[in-house]
Amino acid sequence: MDTSKFDHIPEDELWVTYKKTHSAEIREYFIVKYAPLTKYVAGKISSCLPSHVEFEDIVGYGVFGLLDAIDKYDPHKGVQFNTYAVNRIRGAIYDELRSIDWVPRSIRQKTRLVEESISSLESKLGRSATNEEIASSMGMTISDYDDLLLKISNSSIISLTSARFSNDATGESGSIGDSIEAPTAYNPDVIIEREEVKKIVIEAINELPDREKKVLIMYYYEDMTLKEIGQVLNVTESRVSQIHTSANLKLKIKLSNVTKGIM
Repeated sequence: MDTSKFDHIPEDELWVTYKKTHSAEIREYFIVKYAPLTKYVAGKISSCLPSHVEFEDIVGYGVFGLLDAIDKYDPHKGVQFNTYAVNRIRGAIYDELRSIDWVPRSIRQKTRLVEESISSLESKLGRSATNEEIASSMGMTISDYDDLLLKISNSSIISLTSARFSNDATGESGSIGDSIEAPTAYNPDVIIEREEVKKIVIEAINELPDREKKVLIMYYYEDMTLKEIGQVLNVTESRVSQIHTSANLKLKIKLSNVTKGIM
């Protein structure tokens, strides 16, 4: 199907036409145009996954999110399609990865032990625990704890996008990661709810050690890859992966009560 005839038509006009006509040609045009966006999101996610997870599979999962975004996008709500689509693509990939349950049981158990240790320790301390304190509470050296973080990061999906919430009254749903990006294409009640979550997320991030905070800001706010972050911090990509995993584990604990309260 040759969709090149749409190249010179303003995109906002195409969206209005598509929403009125549901033209298969225009839909195909959008699919082709935004296919690179799907590959970009898939590439960013795959950098945090073990090598046995095929990149093409990740892209395939993301395509479902792109199709969903094209079908549900509302051009009248003032949100750029790129912003809207990234959330849908990312969500579709994470949902599919969770559904196939490929993470080894031993890694799930180790992740749970770390989370329990962080939760218990921070309840006692009343603040964010350092990795040295967490390692000590688990009877491990800091080196062994860092190795454990790397194993977890290579086999698990630990991300702000994994912590989801929903609004029963509106039927809207999303993730903590979505709230950071502050999308505006939502019911006003959901916007208020997400702004509150965003505030809590920012407060939780500010309680983290400086390097963990920097990694999260660069990864989620500046949309940098782990490799790019490593170049900025002058550390290896695997070290960034450890820091990223550590930060997300701590945030998951801090935000667990929040997500329970709004689901």
